[in-house]
Amino acid sequence: MVMGLRRFTERIGEGAGEPILDADNGEELMHVQPGVAIVLGNRAPESVGTLYITTKQVVWLSDVEKERGYAVNFLSVSLHAVSRDPEAYPSPCIYTQIETEDDDDEDSEGSDSECNTLDLSKITEMRLVPSDPSQLDSLFNIFCECAELNPDPNEEIEEEHNWIFSADQMEDDNAATDGVDDSECLLSENPANPIGYSNGNHDLARTVLELQINDQRFEDAEEMDRDTNGGH
Repeated sequence: MVMGLRRFTERIGEGAGEPILDADNGEELMHVQPGVAIVLGNRAPESVGTLYITTKQVVWLSDVEKERGYAVNFLSVSLHAVSRDPEAYPSPCIYTQIETEDDDDEDSEGSDSECNTLDLSKITEMRLVPSDPSQLDSLFNIFCECAELNPDPNEEIEEEHNWIFSADQMEDDNAATDGVDDSECLLSENPANPIGYSNGNHDLARTVLELQINDQRFEDAEEMDRDTNGGH
């Protein structure tokens, strides 16, 4: 389920406070960056706040309004990059794209700006503008590090499916091994073989299997030649 950008008001501590993390599920604070403005979609920048990057999400809390804050899980961040091009945006920033359930609604952000309302479910772009642009590279590196801690579960499922052979593929392999002793098919019978089980690469496994079969046929041919020569 895509969560997208959401409001975040859970704070603890004095002053502006800090975000309350989900420590029970292993969430840890990785970086705190004060003096960061946030820009949502095509709207004007929000007042300056503090950026908190955790192992699970990005949280921005306003320094002025204690009830104002936003958060987005790394699983919902489809892209993040350093932007220094003044034609793209006047100030250097971290640019992010956010996956939402309303990605097809292209006019949503513009209409939100016109009527001065904010529907977070339609925000697909977010910019984080630090008051000190020299911090951009370190922020980007932390983004990358935490994003790697949150791989897309759909990609993991696809990788697991690469290990599954269809019935047709199994029939093809059976046909290729007809007439060959089971002991010769070390590739398909020995899971310890790193080649045949490399990333579930079925084509590679079959190629090596065919080489083994051809080697066996070559050995059989040599034995026949020796028998013929011995008879003469």
